Amino acid sequence: MSETTSPLPAGVVIVGGGQSAAVASRTLRRKKYTGPITILGSEPHRPYQRPPLSKEYLADADSSIELLPEDWTTTNDVLVRTDVTVERVEPGPVVVTTGGERIAADAVLLATGGSPRTLGEATGERIHYLRTRDDADRLRSALGSSSRLAIVGAGFIGAEIASAARDAGVDVTVIEAADQPMQRALGADLAGVCARLQRERGIDLQLTTAVRAVRESADGVVVETDRGEVHADHVVVAIGIVPDTQVAEASGIDCDNGILVDASCRTSMPGVWAAGDVANQDHPLVDGRVRVEHFDNASKQASVAAQSMLGADITNSDPHWYWSDQFGVNLQGVGHPEPGDQMVVRGDLEGASFTAFFIREGAVSAVFALNDEETVGLARELVNMGASVPVELLTDPERDLFEALEGAAS
Repeated sequence: MSETTSPLPAGVVIVGGGQSAAVASRTLRRKKYTGPITILGSEPHRPYQRPPLSKEYLADADSSIELLPEDWTTTNDVLVRTDVTVERVEPGPVVVTTGGERIAADAVLLATGGSPRTLGEATGERIHYLRTRDDADRLRSALGSSSRLAIVGAGFIGAEIASAARDAGVDVTVIEAADQPMQRALGADLAGVCARLQRERGIDLQLTTAVRAVRESADGVVVETDRGEVHADHVVVAIGIVPDTQVAEASGIDCDNGILVDASCRTSMPGVWAAGDVANQDHPLVDGRVRVEHFDNASKQASVAAQSMLGADITNSDPHWYWSDQFGVNLQGVGHPEPGDQMVVRGDLEGASFTAFFIREGAVSAVFALNDEETVGLARELVNMGASVPVELLTDPERDLFEALEGAAS
């Protein structure tokens, strides 16, 4: 990374109050930026973590999810404003709120995240979407008075909610249109492992099932599918998110499945960067662009954007890392496997722990592990290096992966 002689911004405005906003603020101060930082959040809450909303916080409202404590923002002169809706950013740049306020800045970070993808017109007191702290509070209350929960969507969020519900003693039916849960992200073999985990924990997993409608009944909710009806006390729709590009689009910033950014997270408008779930990045490790909805990616992009604002010649080029805690196990992945990749396994897919390596053109391109955090830590380095490693070394649990790292580095 090299430094340029670009003047430091006289003021930074961050639109959005989540992980990217927190990391960008902390990075700017850590890099000795002394100008004003203003965070404009649309929610009534100060910045908080979203990953626990489907896990620890859903189970226990006392779980700490705060990102920027007031004593830190006060000490570091970071202004956090809640309940502020931004309408657009004008060249300058100038941030314009829906109330007509105009806030001039030398650098703006759009960290607007996403909104839950809805299922038609399905809304009601017993129909839930999980994206915000208030959503989690409402769902926790519902679980406390429910015996049956239906979940539409078997992705990571759906699985984590199902796990929390089972821990609370609620019977759970998960409805998924694909052949396996999380199949698009993991492939058929690993998705099959996730299906096994759910069924072993008592989940009624209904796969290759299309949802036609969701409606509230006199005493619950009915999910109409192409295989019949599922009756429950409440239903959660967990079918992904839609990137919140309204501000960027109103500003004339280039968008396509998110806000288009380069490898340094710059948008098409000078002085404006974007990071997190909303950013569709030109990524050095993939052929084209990628938009990632994970905590680690939001953190990395925010750090890169903040340093880029300060004149650093830096790009976000690390492989994506993600994790999920569900049904008593820890799942972690690095990178994104492609259909043509060769998968080799250290351990047993039917066992309590394993690590699957994906090989592309002779190099380790992605990794997925169940209850094997130590191996994932080393494997991340292999993916980052694009290392070619003998298959027999990867698959032999008795061999130390440090051998692979040493061999790739030599």
